[in-house]
Amino acid sequence: QVQLVESGGGLVQPGGTVRLSCVASGSTLAYWSVAWFHQAPGKERQGVACITRTDGTTYYGDSVKGRFTISRDHAMNTAFLQMNSLKPEDTGKYYCALSPSGYACDGPTTMVLPEYEYWGQGTEVTVSS
Repeated sequence: QVQLVESGGGLVQPGGTVRLSCVASGSTLAYWSVAWFHQAPGKERQGVACITRTDGTTYYGDSVKGRFTISRDHAMNTAFLQMNSLKPEDTGKYYCALSPSGYACDGPTTMVLPEYEYWGQGTEVTVSS
């Protein structure tokens, strides 16, 4: 059984930095497309970043390009989301998710929710002064 556990969220001031972690167990991250999704209060969950299972190519939502960086450490079986220059609109719950499909990152269904099979429980990020 694949399990994902996110951590690293918290309260941060606008312009600040947070690094989220997603530890996987039950499978090797290298076999999956990995994505981070953001769900703002009262809004639908949306993809913010993903990394391919093949060559580690990364993709970002327009609202986070240049500010967020997704990465993974195979030895730790962990994915990360480095979040810089945070804005109040980045507030919400962040989920990591795995997809067996290469198209879920770098394809026609990049960061489309139904493509992702396994989800963590999420970690809250609040950006406020």
